[in-house]
Amino acid sequence: MKAPLILVTGATGKTGTAVVAQLREKGWPVRAVVHSHDARGDALHRLGAETVVADLFDPDQMLAAMRGASRAYYCPPFHPFMIESAAVFALAAREARLEAVVGLTQWLASPSHPSLATRQLWLADHLFAMLPGVAHTAVNPGFFADNYLRLIGFAAHLGVLPSLTGDSRNAPPSNEDIARVAVAALVDPGKHAGQAYRPTGPMLLSTREMAAILGRVLGRRVRRVEMPMWMFLKAARMQGVGAFELSGFRHYVEDHRQGAFEFGAPTADVFAVTGRQPEDFETIARRYAAAPSAQRGFGAGARADVLRTPMSSGYDLDRFERARGFPVPPNPLLSMEDDRWRSEHGLQPSPAATVLSAHSETGG
Repeated sequence: MKAPLILVTGATGKTGTAVVAQLREKGWPVRAVVHSHDARGDALHRLGAETVVADLFDPDQMLAAMRGASRAYYCPPFHPFMIESAAVFALAAREARLEAVVGLTQWLASPSHPSLATRQLWLADHLFAMLPGVAHTAVNPGFFADNYLRLIGFAAHLGVLPSLTGDSRNAPPSNEDIARVAVAALVDPGKHAGQAYRPTGPMLLSTREMAAILGRVLGRRVRRVEMPMWMFLKAARMQGVGAFELSGFRHYVEDHRQGAFEFGAPTADVFAVTGRQPEDFETIARRYAAAPSAQRGFGAGARADVLRTPMSSGYDLDRFERARGFPVPPNPLLSMEDDRWRSEHGLQPSPAATVLSAHSETGG
């Protein structure tokens, strides 16, 4: 019997590439949706995936890409109109009569979060769950290990790990483990229909503890250094990170500081869904340490970047959002401040809300 064809959007991204690779390792036919024909798409083709160029915001192109597929992985684009992409995808999924959709979402997803991307992910989750006759599985990781390890060049060359999150902790998952959970749901959608999985690493760590692990991996002393947000925004812009991604990321840092990623972590979801223990931070870090940017020969360039950072231009994210007319909730709330989010994730009402309620009951 011929295996069902699986469509993968965001196929050249962090999790999408891993989803394609793991499906192909298992022998499943894959159609990878890419923005354009380039070296990354060629690499997927060499894995045996069919590659198609399609605009995630165009209903006709998405339907054409989806024809003949039975299941799909939706990786949302970093875009202010991501919800339009999700609507296009849902319409195409219905027209193409997909049997299953696995959607990458977010642990923080809620309708009141100050991040537009996070609010739209909450909407997309509900949109996919309402598709008639389609098995829907949500994969909602928190702060990826990649968010810390994209700074490994600083650790390798300068002996520092820039941190924005204080002493708060996280059990960060690898891109590969997130993909393994998605692949398991794609391979056996009936078993995972209606479920939401939160992949994490096996242990809660602070950035101070991550710095010690990086020191062991790199063979040198690495210390955590708290970086002010204004400097981070400058450094991120120098690395080509877009304003929209950063407009949400700045809020996720505050969520991190408040313990949103520590709560409920680590989970057993990776092992329960895949039968494999999740990768620990050291295992993940060793892959990043093998990248050319982490080799000692690039040290002069890393030092030059650090020296240039304070003089470079950053982003005015509030101005960016106002200029584009981003909608704002009447009462924006970070996750740990949001009683709706807390109750849905098994937490009691926030202390601030409890105090406010007590005051209102006594006429205060």
